[in-house]
Amino acid sequence: MSEFISPDATVAPAYTGRLGTEPIPALRMPESETEPDATYRFIHDELMLDGSSRLNLATFVTTWMDPQADRLMAETFDKNMVDKDEYPATAEIETRSVNIVAALFHAEDLSPVDPSSATGVSTVGSSEAVMLAGLALKWRWRQARQAAGRDATVPNLVLGSNVQVVWEKFCRYFDVEPKYLPMAPGRYVITPEQVRDAVDENTIGVVATLGTTFTGELEPVAEIAAVLDDIAAAGGPDVPVHVDAASGGFVVPFLDPELEWDFRVPRVVSINVSGHKYGMTYPGIGFVVWRSKVHLPEDLVFRVNYLGGDMPTFTLNFSRPGNQVIGQYYNFIRLGIAGYTQIMGALRDTASMLSQQLSEIDDIEIITDGSAMPVLAFRLVGDPGYTVFDISHELRARGFQVPAYTMPADAEDVAVLRIVLREGFGRDLAHKLGQDIDHIVERLRRGVGRGHSASAFAH
Repeated sequence: MSEFISPDATVAPAYTGRLGTEPIPALRMPESETEPDATYRFIHDELMLDGSSRLNLATFVTTWMDPQADRLMAETFDKNMVDKDEYPATAEIETRSVNIVAALFHAEDLSPVDPSSATGVSTVGSSEAVMLAGLALKWRWRQARQAAGRDATVPNLVLGSNVQVVWEKFCRYFDVEPKYLPMAPGRYVITPEQVRDAVDENTIGVVATLGTTFTGELEPVAEIAAVLDDIAAAGGPDVPVHVDAASGGFVVPFLDPELEWDFRVPRVVSINVSGHKYGMTYPGIGFVVWRSKVHLPEDLVFRVNYLGGDMPTFTLNFSRPGNQVIGQYYNFIRLGIAGYTQIMGALRDTASMLSQQLSEIDDIEIITDGSAMPVLAFRLVGDPGYTVFDISHELRARGFQVPAYTMPADAEDVAVLRIVLREGFGRDLAHKLGQDIDHIVERLRRGVGRGHSASAFAH
């Protein structure tokens, strides 16, 4: 016997309701409420227009985590990191995570009997971490100058023109003169000789980058520090080093543990790192750690008690969700040193395979082959009649997002493509990407798909 359906009943497809009959305003709140399912479909469908995050080879930011980490983070996004008295377990996990990072970088203030002995904080990515590290450098320089009875009004910071834009923001927002060291064709990192010529008594610090944004290269931290040692020993200014390890801080310790770039170099006083890059946690999570408490001026630490207990805090923001720290701690426990080493090694092997594949394509010259970090950068040589911007455009049509851009100051005539390999982008996809680039180059040689300039990619 068939089920009777009332003639008054309405059976409507999912999109025959409000989504199919009434527009939803984009720039103003609607006059009436919308059902949860319809609201979800409206936003979900619009987000389908985004590119695939897993195929976004422009970003260093993590796009895949274990499903168990997804669940933990979903369970804790409502916990406010600043409410340490109300969420003591989350606060303890943050402390553990900071100490894990400090130990990985060989910090001094680490006591086996005091689990909170490290000097550092978790942040909203490396951008906030950079600001905090820069402020500490400025404060310590100013204190020293004032104690010596000298002018403390014209601080400067020595850094390469290849730094991430957040350093430019720091200098502008906190009134520090940036002294940019230029790049040159074929050299995309700063040199000790450039640093020697740039520092003076007003220099609050030198920034060395472990994994540059443009090419993924490692700047010579120990050699830069040695030059600064010589300057100080000769009676010149005693200038500290900050290492921007946003990209390389969770790579180099596992791929090249003997390389001394961290607090094993005595002149390095602070390090920032992005957990949401090769720490393999969803955005945004970062850390900044100092060699010891001496290098973090007490004047920068605030204490508040209106959320419960007395809480010292050194952050630019206040409220933020606790789930990023939980996700990072999950990775630390889940993977350990062996797991991170295995993943970074596999990514490096994939990068080497892809680098070899690309090097066999006419017109392409490899700049970085992924051996230091799983990042490839390559350019076109000669005058092939097409540009890296053409290649980038054609790859986007095939689903791959690979950025093309010009290099920084004094190397602007060099245009490159950069590929960032991350967990979640396997060897088969990398091989397919190499094949697609080969096919695209062949088409461009025949004049198909040319004409995409750098200006078209500036917006």
